[in-house]
Amino acid sequence: MANRKYEQRLRADAAEQTRRSILDALYQRLCEAPTEPVSVERVAAMAHVSRSTIYLVFGSRAGLFDALGDDLRHRGGFDRVADGSGDSDALQALQESVRAAVPTFAEHRQVLRVLYSMAALDPQAVGGVVDRMAKDRATGLAWHAERLADQRVLRSGLAPADAVDLLWAVTGFEFFDQLYAGRGLPLATVADIMVTAAERLVVRSS
Repeated sequence: MANRKYEQRLRADAAEQTRRSILDALYQRLCEAPTEPVSVERVAAMAHVSRSTIYLVFGSRAGLFDALGDDLRHRGGFDRVADGSGDSDALQALQESVRAAVPTFAEHRQVLRVLYSMAALDPQAVGGVVDRMAKDRATGLAWHAERLADQRVLRSGLAPADAVDLLWAVTGFEFFDQLYAGRGLPLATVADIMVTAAERLVVRSS
C-alpha cells in the first residue's frame, strides 16, 4: 500500500513538473517573440515534450492559454476575495488588493502586454484568456464594491455596480502600464496613485 502511494505521488509530481515546464515554455516564448503567432509545436519543443503531450495535459490551445492565465491571475490581487471575512475593513481590503496587484503587474508586464495586445487584435489568438481574466477581476471588484456599500463607506449616491465601473478604470493593468511604462514612475508611486484614484472615485468623504 505504501509503495502504491509512493508511486502515485511520483506520477503526480512528474505530471505537475511537465505541466510547469510547458507553462514556463509558453511564458518564455511570449517574452522572446511578442510579435509572432504562438506555435504549439514551438512551445512543445522548448518544453522538451511532444505536441500531443500539450493537448493531453491542457486539452486544447485555448486550455493552454487559460492555464497560463490562471497561473498569472492567482498571483494578483483581484481574483482573491481578501480574507473572506465579512467583519474585515472593506476599505483596507480594497487598498491591499490594489497594492497586491501592482508588483504582479510589474513582474509579468511583458507577458501581460503581449496577451492584451494580441487579444485586442484577435481575441481567439490567445484562447479567450484575457476575457476570462477580466471576468474574474470584475467578480473581485464587485465583491469589494458590495463590501464598501455594506459598511457605508461607498460614496453617497453611488451604486455598487457603478463603483465597479469606476474601479475597473483605475485598478487594472492598462492603467498601471500607463503610469509605470508610460510615465516611468516607480512601483511605490504607481501603487499610491492607483489607491488614491480608487478612493477618490468610490469612497465617501470623511
